[in-house]
Amino acid sequence: MVYIYNFFVYLFSLIIRLASPFNAQARLFVKGRKDQFKRIKEALGPYDEIAWFHCASLGEFEQGRPVMEAFRKTFPRYKILLTFFSPSGYELKKDNAPADYVFYLPMDKAHNARRFVRIVRPRIAVFIKYEYWFNYMNELYKNKIPLFYISAIFRKKQHFFKTWGWWFRNQLQKVSWFMVQNEASAQLLTNIKIFHHEVSGDTRFDRVLKILESPRELSVLESFKGDSKILMAGSTWPPDEGILKNYFEQKPDLKLVIAAHKTDEAHIREIQQKFADWNPVLFSQADEVSVQNAQVLIVDVMGLLSGLYRYADIAYVGGGFGTGIHNLLEPAVFGIPVLFGPNHQHFQEALDLLEKGGGFTIRNKTQFQEIMDQLLSEPEKYIQAARAAQTYVSSHSGATDKVIWKMKEYIVAG
Repeated sequence: MVYIYNFFVYLFSLIIRLASPFNAQARLFVKGRKDQFKRIKEALGPYDEIAWFHCASLGEFEQGRPVMEAFRKTFPRYKILLTFFSPSGYELKKDNAPADYVFYLPMDKAHNARRFVRIVRPRIAVFIKYEYWFNYMNELYKNKIPLFYISAIFRKKQHFFKTWGWWFRNQLQKVSWFMVQNEASAQLLTNIKIFHHEVSGDTRFDRVLKILESPRELSVLESFKGDSKILMAGSTWPPDEGILKNYFEQKPDLKLVIAAHKTDEAHIREIQQKFADWNPVLFSQADEVSVQNAQVLIVDVMGLLSGLYRYADIAYVGGGFGTGIHNLLEPAVFGIPVLFGPNHQHFQEALDLLEKGGGFTIRNKTQFQEIMDQLLSEPEKYIQAARAAQTYVSSHSGATDKVIWKMKEYIVAG
């Protein structure tokens, strides 16, 4: 099985290289890994004690951020080395992450894993939520380096739990400790005789609660909102934007802030054209005067979304008509109802918000209109949903402290 796994890693690497001349993300993926070991070796000091954190992309970074910040305070003698698999995480956070060193993760080939561990010499490795790179896991295990998975979540359909998944199950035995999000994940691990785990919750709750405690004042948003109600649409994709356009054709008294998942020039231009009838203004060009006559504000810069939700009355989170919804906790923490698309089954916070009444799923433009109209016209329903969303987030804090407490069993503080 290890040969099959390594074959697919090599195949993926080849496909990315072949695609790089034609695809911007693939090009960043390949370019960012060029001469990487040399750069890592030159950056690290000979006496650095390294804690290695790995995130797949931006979402996992936000999940791991509170742990990295707490780790630095608890274990100040350690330096944090952060790796990303995806360009969407690395390119945004390479210069402003709570880490001493930030790199792409070299492809999970056996010789890369050996070389990486030999150069970095991590005292502990922490993988956020998922990404099971088995050559790295094996190398850490051979060198007796503790490996943590934090905010991990498992589903019955994963290969670990299939009858043919024995090899993958064996690899999980090489992990030192799993900090899982829920009891269902813990039970799945127990069923395959993985007992080194505990339920700690999701560290993203701690992250968004910290954002709530430190609100960012944006005068442009204050001016744009005025006395109107705002629908804040975050991390949207074209199918989401089509539903939003349909609704705004019927709601001239509502204002929209739209922060797309991709902010490249072509997509921003597409959004401008789609909402041309509503006098759209780009955030990068906006001032307190220009936004007063606009009904649509297009956020064309990255890094602002989590703080923008505080100005919203209702939130719509995109991605649910594609690979999966984006961060629901960022709007929910501000006590506003949250709408999202149908592809949410693998997201525990979506299921919880639906159960509590703070979230609403939509499958088409008709359902979107019905739910929006109810929330805007029925104050009692709106208040109940808003309270449910905020209560849900505030009641799930503390995962970070549990993770740090467990780490103390494996490394020495100070």
